[in-house]
Amino acid sequence: MSPADSLEARPDAPRRNGLGLALLGSELAVLFRRVRTIALLAALALIPVLLAVAVRVTTSDGGGGRGPAFLGDITQNGLFVSLTALTVAIPLFLPLTVGVVAGDTIAGEASLGTLRYLLVTPVGRMRLLLVKYAAAAAFCLAATLVVVVFGAIAGAALFPVGPVTLLSGQTIGVGDYALRLLLMAVYVTMSLLGLSAIGLFASTLTSVPVGAMAATIVLSTVAQIVDALPQLDFVDPWLFTHHWLGFADLMRDPVVWDSFGANALLQAGYVVVFGALALGRFTTKDILS
Repeated sequence: MSPADSLEARPDAPRRNGLGLALLGSELAVLFRRVRTIALLAALALIPVLLAVAVRVTTSDGGGGRGPAFLGDITQNGLFVSLTALTVAIPLFLPLTVGVVAGDTIAGEASLGTLRYLLVTPVGRMRLLLVKYAAAAAFCLAATLVVVVFGAIAGAALFPVGPVTLLSGQTIGVGDYALRLLLMAVYVTMSLLGLSAIGLFASTLTSVPVGAMAATIVLSTVAQIVDALPQLDFVDPWLFTHHWLGFADLMRDPVVWDSFGANALLQAGYVVVFGALALGRFTTKDILS
């Protein structure tokens, strides 16, 4: 049998050319078909929906004066639901879901006994690690877009929709605001890339996915607590959570890009450092299962 015939006889063995893209496509398909992933995205979708319903109910029964001022903005314009939902989700709910996915990248394969079989194909450990991280980053984008999109749908369904007043006082149209929402989604996605790299590294340290998930989520919580302590202000610029709420600068005219640039540089540093640590650990790890 010729080599070509042999390759055709094993349809699950990808060709060397385009192997990375084929593996990434397969990884994304597996990730987004999992019941757990769908459940996590559904839970995120509920955040803006429940937020909008709660505001609608409280304003209907005469409770419009209660709660933070930004909740009152929702009653005037439903487009604020997405912005408010992002503000609510990024301290806890988004890190929690990202921690679950990132912590499972390598440890999950090891616990299922499939990691060895993945490495049997001509993939290479570095390429496999990159594919796993790319899939985790794709989940960050999907999770953020779910919050934004369902927030826009719930807001439009329950409240009036019209021109949006920015934090700087100017008013913009719905189309301009939709573009800014997409930029906010990009910003929040970028904010979660450092956490994903930490989760990837934690996932290479164990074959117990729950341990890697818990470590990632706990580190996220600890970083936010440290960031909130004025006694530790000198540490703040180095914390991957420091610029998480900086997407509010996109609600100004002109847009203030300082937080965007600082956040990008900070997250890139975490990706490089923890990506290198993950690679060093994974390339020297004995794969027993």
